[in-house]
Amino acid sequence: MPRLEVPRPATFVSLTGFMGVGKSRIGRELSRALMLHFIDLDRYIERQTGISIPDIFRHLGEEAFRRMEKEAVGELIRKDYLVLSLGGGTFLDPENRKALLSRGPVVALWASPETILERATRKPGERPLLQVENPLERIRTLLQARAPIYREAHIHVSTDGRKVEEVVEEILAKLWAYAKNRGR
Repeated sequence: MPRLEVPRPATFVSLTGFMGVGKSRIGRELSRALMLHFIDLDRYIERQTGISIPDIFRHLGEEAFRRMEKEAVGELIRKDYLVLSLGGGTFLDPENRKALLSRGPVVALWASPETILERATRKPGERPLLQVENPLERIRTLLQARAPIYREAHIHVSTDGRKVEEVVEEILAKLWAYAKNRGR
């Protein structure tokens, strides 16, 4: 059966950024707009292992989780027609970052530490990195350390105080500009 080719700026897009910036929610809507499949990397790992991310951290440790994450990234970058929402730490790994940047456009989503805290604490216990005395200070510290790495992404969009549709429209415009600049 012949494949219907839909005009789109990319057939593989990954979303990176700190926890709580909206990667999953925006990724889902972006995939609809681009008519691509959507995979949330953390949910993918949970389905593959049968273990929740907090339980992986609690029982197996972060190192084991990062190995699983790297393996999942290696599998998923071989797929096409995909919007991939990464975990907040996925892009920090140099091998993951190199593979993702060479695979297709990487979109970094940004939000203020206060917005991140409000969003990330809606479901208590789901964010192992925030199980500390002062989660806002922890967010600020981690975000400051991670920002230079997130800045390596091809496209940058703020989600602070914006509707999902508005953010998706901006990403689409920037993806088309990216594709045009790359001679697509």
